[in-house]
Amino acid sequence: MSKQIIQTTKVPAPIGPYSQAVIANGFLFASGQVAFDPATGDLVLDSIQAETKQVMENIKAILEEAKINFSHIVKTTIFLSDMQLFAQVNDVYGSYFTADFPARETVAVKTLPRNVNVEISVTAVINL
Repeated sequence: MSKQIIQTTKVPAPIGPYSQAVIANGFLFASGQVAFDPATGDLVLDSIQAETKQVMENIKAILEEAKINFSHIVKTTIFLSDMQLFAQVNDVYGSYFTADFPARETVAVKTLPRNVNVEISVTAVINL
């Protein structure tokens, strides 16, 4: 099995020893994304909606680098700092999908990197 590392400058570089995404065996595995603005390197924390939108835009940039889109996503994991944020995150997240929604779990955790409120990772199939 070979693997291909996906790296784009349209998303801030990883803050640790990991890749933005890896393609292996026909699947793309994207690392959890938080709301870093690639233009400034700053976190977008103005509101949970703005934060979630930046996370989804970062995921979009990774998908585009792999020459796929949101319709290729088969599984997502959403980590929240507080389950009270679920409805607002869900509204923004849902706007990126049109049909055949991916499988998903959403969990609340004690703390996320850089004290953000939402982190999302995805698994996508390369060929539909």
